[in-house]
Amino acid sequence: MQVSSKLPHVGTTIFSVMSALAQEHGAINLSQGFPNFPSSEKLTNLVCHYLKAGYNQYAPMPGLSGLREQIARKAQVMYGLEVDPAEEVTVTAGATQAIYCAIAAFVHPGDEVIILEPAYDCYRPAVEVNGGKPVVYEMQPPDYKVDWNAVQSLVTPATRMIIINTPHNPTGSILQASDMLALQQLTTGTDILVLSDEVYEHLIYDGQEHQSVLRFPGLRERSLATYSFGKTFHNTGWKIGYCIAPPELMKEFRKVHQYNTFAVHRPTQHALADYLKDASTYQSLPAFYQQKRDLLLSELKDSRLRPLPCSGTYFCNFDYSAISDKPDAEFTRWLIEEHGLAAIPVSAFYESGKDERVIRLCFAKTEETLREAGKALRGVVSHSGSDS
Repeated sequence: MQVSSKLPHVGTTIFSVMSALAQEHGAINLSQGFPNFPSSEKLTNLVCHYLKAGYNQYAPMPGLSGLREQIARKAQVMYGLEVDPAEEVTVTAGATQAIYCAIAAFVHPGDEVIILEPAYDCYRPAVEVNGGKPVVYEMQPPDYKVDWNAVQSLVTPATRMIIINTPHNPTGSILQASDMLALQQLTTGTDILVLSDEVYEHLIYDGQEHQSVLRFPGLRERSLATYSFGKTFHNTGWKIGYCIAPPELMKEFRKVHQYNTFAVHRPTQHALADYLKDASTYQSLPAFYQQKRDLLLSELKDSRLRPLPCSGTYFCNFDYSAISDKPDAEFTRWLIEEHGLAAIPVSAFYESGKDERVIRLCFAKTEETLREAGKALRGVVSHSGSDS
């Protein structure tokens, strides 16, 4: 039987590869983006309560009304926004499913989608499997700023969507209000949609504010914004998130969602509806994660790794060029095998494989793990084919 792949160049993700290597070598795993500490006991108990109470059949396709109301309230608390929970919010099986549904609903064969790279690895395959054409703008270290004039030069009559991510994985950078205004100006008077991946909205540091597309009227009217409770509340395995979009866009989004997933785990939805009533559950997160970021930076200040700016997410990037001139994929494998530490090579986030000798470390870990990682990395002196 002949099989013609729609994604012939897609293999196992770098996250799976590095985590498997970390397990094989018993390495400290700062590669894949998940916490190694538990979710809130209160939230876990709420899920168990609703499981035992028998809320185990299908939830409504858009999500429980009580949870959607709390999501709308959160948008009001965070950004002063009025969001209609009935028409503008859909609960999804994680943000990745929301991203896929947004792309599948609006990208037709031959449509162009502008992606800012380095980029989370689900964007491009979702575009390609739906017949779209990814058009790449490459950001540059150390700041990974966006030149919107250069992005503008990529726009053609075939441009259907621009995908942004703030706070940004893998770089830890954030888009400022000036960036959003530039994007708003770029898209005004066009049919271009904006897909905004905002899963790290609460993980933002040094007193800065998250600039959601929802804050800007000219962007809100053309944007689908996606979010993740898994990233927010330390339970990535629960795979629950949501999308906010204006009614005319949400109508099309739900057409795909209802046949892609239909409904999301009901007991967890009930639990989150209760849990979100206390705004401190998410408002306390910037200080919580900034402490972890600062601990990792402190642990590595005497190492030969040079930190790049980190304003958000739970990732920090490091330039290792003072240690080695080897490609980042080779360097990260060596780190695991010789120093017991797993990281992610940032070249994996560029379609071109652009290699700037930068690795990504996840600091969503316990203090003990971060101190152990610091000790391991301070011992990394040089790599020129072998440890020396």
